[in-house]
Amino acid sequence: MDFTFTDEQNMLREMVKKFVNNEVKPIAERIDREERIPRDLIDKIGELGLLGVSFPEEYGGAGMGEIGYCIVQEEIGRGCASTATFIGAHQSIGAASIYMFGTEEQKQKYLVPLAQGTKIGAYALTEPNAGSDAFACETLAEEKDDHYLLNGRKIFITNGSFADIFTVFAKNKGGKVDGKLSTFIAEKGFPGFSTGKIEKKMGIKGSETAELILEDVKVPKENLLGRAGRGILVGMRVLACGRLGLGAAALGAAKECLALSANYSKERVQFGKKISQNQAVQWMLAEMAVEVYNMESILYRTAWLFDQGKNVTRESSIVKLYCSEALDRIVDKAMQIYGGYGYISEFPIERMYRDSRINRIFEGTSEIQKMIIAHDVLHSRNL
Repeated sequence: MDFTFTDEQNMLREMVKKFVNNEVKPIAERIDREERIPRDLIDKIGELGLLGVSFPEEYGGAGMGEIGYCIVQEEIGRGCASTATFIGAHQSIGAASIYMFGTEEQKQKYLVPLAQGTKIGAYALTEPNAGSDAFACETLAEEKDDHYLLNGRKIFITNGSFADIFTVFAKNKGGKVDGKLSTFIAEKGFPGFSTGKIEKKMGIKGSETAELILEDVKVPKENLLGRAGRGILVGMRVLACGRLGLGAAALGAAKECLALSANYSKERVQFGKKISQNQAVQWMLAEMAVEVYNMESILYRTAWLFDQGKNVTRESSIVKLYCSEALDRIVDKAMQIYGGYGYISEFPIERMYRDSRINRIFEGTSEIQKMIIAHDVLHSRNL
């Protein structure tokens, strides 16, 4: 079994790493402080082809699959969690929904501009009364002659305030699939579609998190994504893919924490010696390195399986669960190594500490991941 990265994948990594060092890291603190990603940075990310790197070339992408996408997210995650979150919502769940379940016409109309970065995508699932039970959906889709009317409210929608194309989940009202969930492609410009409250958050502040208000939004029937009443299938399949990108961003942040901590420990002097000479610090660095190795191993093995067309429901939940919790352990050790300096905003550890906590919540909490894994273990013949 060979998990060596190809020359093309290594070239992608070097390109993204250079971009992050030159364009993302220098403004990461400003992104956090101003609570927005500059539009010119988003445009540059699109021009580099990073908003569609996983999709085939015939749909405007780079054709580098899930491994390529994870490489991108890992490197972006090194520099700015907010930017990685923006990319993930756009590509890994927003655009991926159309790639995985869209018709050829839908892909040409919507996926191509998303992959090319000329349009921005988002994924509208969560509602006020539907958090972990995300499919307890109250937004309704009433079937009419040649369209659906969508009414409801969505919350915590990443990119919600500025995205152009949305994957929206709604419960059917009437018809053969009454009460079942369906998925629709909605455009920001559709009448009745508006943005509500922009949330203030503890971390990933540059990633805008918005409320969406749907009031008699008229969605053409040709914008039904997948089969009517099969929204749960769409959601589960897409989120399984999205969890890999989240794991990749966590891996990048973990590697950055480890590198920053090692370098700081070799510079900081206490009691007449560098703190890197203290066994307590060495052990923390060693434990961080073990976590990073495990994160990288399970992430890219699962991405490889995904690119082979395998069902990775259990594996992607393992990646999401382990990588999100490992990052919290790593960034906590980094804070301890930095001491008081890590707690002030002059150093990136303070921002990374705040940013890391959301990973155990969005795209399925740690507890939900354990339920998915346990269900698969209990019902699988291949333990």
